[in-house]
Amino acid sequence: MALKPWYKVVTPREDLRLGKPLDASEFAVHLDKVRDESAAEDYRNPEKFFERTYLTSNLASMAAEVVRRLSGEKTETSAVFNLNTQFGGGKTHALTLLYHLAKNGPRAGSWPGANKILAKSGVQGIPEAVTAVFVGTEFDSIKGRGGDDGTPLRKTPWGEIAFQLGGENAFATVADHDRLMRAPAGDVIRQILPKDRSCLILMDELMNYVSRNRKTDLPSQLYNFIQNLSETVRGEERTVLVVSVPASATEMNPEDHSDYDRLKKLLDRLSKPVILSTETEISEIIRRRLFEVDSKSLDLNGKIILPDEARAVCEEYARWVLAHRQQIPSWFPVDNAKAAFEAAYPFHPMVFSVFERKWQTLPRFQRTRGVLRLLALWLSKAYNDGYRGAHSDPIIGLGTAPLDDRFFRAAALEQLGEERLDTPITTDICGADDSHSIRLDTEAVDSIRKARLHQKVATSIFFESNGGRTSGTDATIPEVRLDVAEPGLDIGNVETVLSALEATCYYLRADGSRYHFSLKVGLPKLIADRRAGISQPRIKERIMAEISQVFAKGPDLDRVFFPQKSNDIPDRASLTLIVLPPDRSMQDREAVLRSIESMTAEHGTSGRTFKTALIWSVAENYSQLDHVARDLLALEEIRDEELKLQLDDSQKRQLKDNLRKSERDLREAVWRTYRYVVLLGREKVEIIDLGLVHSSAASSMVDLIISKLKRDDLVADSASPGFLVRNWPPAFKEWSTKSVRDAFFASPIFPRLSNPNSIKETIARGVSGGVLGYVGKIGDEYDPFRYKEGISAAEVEISEEMFIITGETAKNYIRDHSDPPVLTSIEISPRTVQLKPGDAQSFVARGFDQRSHDYPLDQVAWTATGGVIGAAGSFQAGDGEGRFTVTASSKGVSSTAAIAIAADGDIRVIDEGGDDGSIKTVSWKGEVPPQKWMNIYSKVLSGFAREGGLKLTLNVEISSEMGIPKEKIEEMKVALRELGLNDDVTI
Repeated sequence: MALKPWYKVVTPREDLRLGKPLDASEFAVHLDKVRDESAAEDYRNPEKFFERTYLTSNLASMAAEVVRRLSGEKTETSAVFNLNTQFGGGKTHALTLLYHLAKNGPRAGSWPGANKILAKSGVQGIPEAVTAVFVGTEFDSIKGRGGDDGTPLRKTPWGEIAFQLGGENAFATVADHDRLMRAPAGDVIRQILPKDRSCLILMDELMNYVSRNRKTDLPSQLYNFIQNLSETVRGEERTVLVVSVPASATEMNPEDHSDYDRLKKLLDRLSKPVILSTETEISEIIRRRLFEVDSKSLDLNGKIILPDEARAVCEEYARWVLAHRQQIPSWFPVDNAKAAFEAAYPFHPMVFSVFERKWQTLPRFQRTRGVLRLLALWLSKAYNDGYRGAHSDPIIGLGTAPLDDRFFRAAALEQLGEERLDTPITTDICGADDSHSIRLDTEAVDSIRKARLHQKVATSIFFESNGGRTSGTDATIPEVRLDVAEPGLDIGNVETVLSALEATCYYLRADGSRYHFSLKVGLPKLIADRRAGISQPRIKERIMAEISQVFAKGPDLDRVFFPQKSNDIPDRASLTLIVLPPDRSMQDREAVLRSIESMTAEHGTSGRTFKTALIWSVAENYSQLDHVARDLLALEEIRDEELKLQLDDSQKRQLKDNLRKSERDLREAVWRTYRYVVLLGREKVEIIDLGLVHSSAASSMVDLIISKLKRDDLVADSASPGFLVRNWPPAFKEWSTKSVRDAFFASPIFPRLSNPNSIKETIARGVSGGVLGYVGKIGDEYDPFRYKEGISAAEVEISEEMFIITGETAKNYIRDHSDPPVLTSIEISPRTVQLKPGDAQSFVARGFDQRSHDYPLDQVAWTATGGVIGAAGSFQAGDGEGRFTVTASSKGVSSTAAIAIAADGDIRVIDEGGDDGSIKTVSWKGEVPPQKWMNIYSKVLSGFAREGGLKLTLNVEISSEMGIPKEKIEEMKVALRELGLNDDVTI
């Protein structure tokens, strides 16, 4: 059942309900609220504000410089100030002070502290100035400001500042810039500045504005505006710009770093940096003193009888304690837990117990009056928070102590006798928006966040360890468990929270299972300070080293790390993994892909042959690597200065553990970041997303990539002999083994081979299985000739001199060479001739066997018409004119040549046919227009190609008056090599 909140069961005294024990509360304030007079009275009223403000030396000096500049003095002053605040630095307080000075001018002279400012400034009086305020947390560029209240709608910082400085007239000057959300340049800014009056521009919380608008162009435009505004203000008289930018890296998430660094570098160059810094009976007594008591609710002993709702709450808490009795302190009366909770209600019994166990020995602790004062403040705050809906706790537990309330905190520190503990409290527990416990609760899972468990555990440790004031008084884990005990609490979450607090809090010290707060900063603070000083080149160097180490492991293939130009990557027939530097990531997708396409296509000034051999590994972004590497370098610096820093044993153990964890985190960040693989597809580069991976996904990053490509059939361990036959180049009868291997790394049609030498095994298997033949060539003969016989991969040579042939070609070769040579044809040379009567002509006969090889002709019988021919083939033309023949015969085979005899040489048509009238040879030579080149084969030659006997000799000449680029010539050579032709190009 739902437990009733304590403030609906019992009622505090009226003065506590009304908050009368408290002094005037201070509330966080925004500069915008001071400007529109909606802030609390202490901030809105300038005199009260100055009464409550202590002017530190730095704050007074900055205010004096601003007054001096606004008065028209340029010496010993700046026009632009940059407030770099450390933790709790008071930047908004400083801006509010400047705002009141400028708005009130001479009227401020009588305020407390004004004389100190005037004395430092060296001027006679404080000038009144036109002011403009921009607060990044308040200004919304989507909704804008104005437009529905009679003022123009402003959607940009420059529009808002212009309107505040000069109303509608000044805004009109930048109206187009505001509408287009484009920063105005100096000429335009100069027009919106007052011409005859002093001017003060205050800008606060810029990183909040940048972070909220990161997905738009506004951060870049704001950067341009601040640059232009700073440059303009520096050249103006009586004009000051004050900008507030956080200095602590812990105030920002990893995505903020690049924007922050860019803005800080600009302001460091154009402005003066200013760092602001700031120094069993007790329960009844409490009930009588702090709560409304009805005499009817007292028992015979004068003790208050609890309502039924209160007893139900106590019973549920007692059940939790009983269920976890082995994990809480042994001294707690577990068997009487219900009575213990009832005696302390509405407080948790550990609230009273901690004062008796831990605080009563403190020299300044007041056992009764001190506890009453603390609990009165506590009760009043908790009651009002409950009715405002902040919390609905059934019991007031030790972890809910309102350390965020300055009055309660002051009272607690007075009892402890150490006011300096205010900083550890506000830094690590609560009291500031960015207190570590509060931030950790905000980021935690629902069960921890809703229970406010980080804040409760940290508060419990503070009380259990006396704020660290007494040596040896620590909070133990069993004590902390009981302090935060409540029905439904998963006790395992306490250890989870303790680990997070130990790793994050600046002043929390851990020694095994014991914890306490200290005035001396701990390891997390040292890390945070070191992080801010780590330079970007060091971070990049460390990241590069880690990436190289991660990608060095795994399969034996070529690797190229962080190439800058295409000839950094070799052009060879071997799988090559290229790791791009992390700052060339997919965040700039188009530029990265253009670079990859360019380096894939080129190798220096030449075209790349082995384009598909390249596999690119590309990072998703750079920010996570930067963040983790910065942490690791900070830890390594602390390790190197361990003696100088005088770390104690617990800090040394924590440092060692953090170093080990940070090294692991950086390695994992490389795995998570390099999630993209890019390679050449059939038409363009393809992108493969490996997804969210980690080091347990594979034995190495390279293994992971190659395994993924193998699953997608983009990389193979080997190819089958049948694959080679199916993808045989139609122009080749014999395919050189080197060209075979190269094709797997030059053509996107072929899968990439993880091992180039595996092609030897493919050829050996093809020869053994009769799918391929492995041959050398001597003229028209194959030597060696290996087919359908056992051959090892080691016997296969990858070269231009050794070839593979298809099984069909091998079978034909064997068949043709199994019969003895027989004369099958005779060729007469010349085939045709034209003579005049009486001319002589010698003819030569050549024999060929069934394999088209030379066949020796022992005897040739010559016959002729139109003249006389001798036994040696010498022909003498007769007197007659016309067409005649010469015939050579041997072993039943004959061939005929054509002779044309004409006295005047006018016979032009020569019939080359034989006796049977068939045409034996046809040839043609002529110029072909380039646009008709493809038609020549399809319309003229294709029919002859199917029948065989077609021989092509190509003579190409390319000319250009503009000159032919060397790159084009190199591409021509590459293409010729890919076709298996010689690349001897004459220039």
